[in-house]
Amino acid sequence: MNRNWTLVFVAGLFEIAWVSGLKHANGVWSWLGTVAAILISMDLLIRASKRLPVGTTYAVFTGIGTAGTVLIEMVVFGEPFKIAKLLLILLLLAGVIGLKVVTGEQGSKEVR
Repeated sequence: MNRNWTLVFVAGLFEIAWVSGLKHANGVWSWLGTVAAILISMDLLIRASKRLPVGTTYAVFTGIGTAGTVLIEMVVFGEPFKIAKLLLILLLLAGVIGLKVVTGEQGSKEVR
């Protein structure tokens, strides 16, 4: 995986953190962590979008964030597990992986 897609993946992980933080933050430090995660995820996404197609980059970013947030909510915070949720997450991930596979870096020019 090249550096730009790694930035998208890490941005997606920070998105999972800040979305969960929006729901579960209850003090100054947890809110500061949430804000920091928002800033880091957006910075990484912007950097990657300068070299990758924006539509695909954003779709992969939100797919990682959506699937990860649902899984974290079920595993860590006790959200009810439903097989339909799991199947839909798998469908979403298949689409995200498909977009990544068919999109190369040559599709976008670097913006300065």
